[in-house]
Amino acid sequence: MWLIVGLGNPGSKYERTRHNIGFLVLEKLIQKNDLEFSEKKDFRICKGSIENSAIILMEPLTFMNRSGTAVRRVAEKYNIPPEKIMVIHDDLDMEIGKLKIRRRGSSGGHRGIDSIIQNLGSSDFIRVKIGIGRDEYSPTEDYVLSKFSRHELPLIKKSAEKAVDAIETIIKEGVERAMNRFN
Repeated sequence: MWLIVGLGNPGSKYERTRHNIGFLVLEKLIQKNDLEFSEKKDFRICKGSIENSAIILMEPLTFMNRSGTAVRRVAEKYNIPPEKIMVIHDDLDMEIGKLKIRRRGSSGGHRGIDSIIQNLGSSDFIRVKIGIGRDEYSPTEDYVLSKFSRHELPLIKKSAEKAVDAIETIIKEGVERAMNRFN
C-alpha cells in the first residue's frame, strides 16, 4: 500500500497558491482515476488503487508547518513504512514548473517536509518536488502564499500532469525508473 501526500494549506484563502501545488497534483490524480476525498478532522483522505496497487491519497489540513502530525497518524493506522510514502510539494530553489523526484534526503528548508521527517523519525520517503521559482523582491512567506500569474498557470498545469505521470510510474515501475524518466 502506498500513502501519497499532497502538501498545502487548507481553506479557500490558500487555494491555487504556490505552496498548495501538492493539493493541485492530488486533485488531478483523483480526477484521472475517478476517486473522491472524504474529510476527517486533520486531513482529507481517499482510498483506491492504481495499476492494482492499493493507495491512500491524503491532504493534511493541519497547515503546512504541522503536516507531519497527520501523515504520521495515517501511516501508523495503515502500517505504511516511510519507503512507501510519497510527498508532493513545492520547491523554491527550482525553476517554475520543473519536476524532480528524490528517494530521500533533508528537508531543504521546507517546513512541511521538516514536520514529516520529525514526526516519522525518518527522511526515507519519496518526494515529488515541483519548482515554484523564487522572487528575490518578495519575502519567502509572502511569495509561497501568492497565486500563480496568468503566464505561469499553463506551466504549472503541465507540471502537475507530469507529476501525476511520475507518481503512477513510481507505483508501476519503481522510483529508480521514474527518476530516470522525469528528473
